[in-house]
Amino acid sequence: MKTTLELPDALLIEAKAVAARRRTTLRAMIEHALRREIGGAEVGGTAAEGLTEINAFGFPVLKRTSKGLVTSEQVYALLEEEDA
Repeated sequence: MKTTLELPDALLIEAKAVAARRRTTLRAMIEHALRREIGGAEVGGTAAEGLTEINAFGFPVLKRTSKGLVTSEQVYALLEEEDA
């Protein structure tokens, strides 16, 4: 479904910049934020918990999960932790 949003110019500019840094779209960011806000996506503490480990070179790397999958929500949660 399409809709129109009115946002302050500064907020839109910053949101586009964040989306570009994350190599995602503004649409994906807005969808993720709405899902997080209404509780439809599990992000934050539990979604990203235990998802990374530090490798021999000191860099964080994603660990394999029992299902072998990493969800978009988990990646977004990690990105948000990094930005905080």
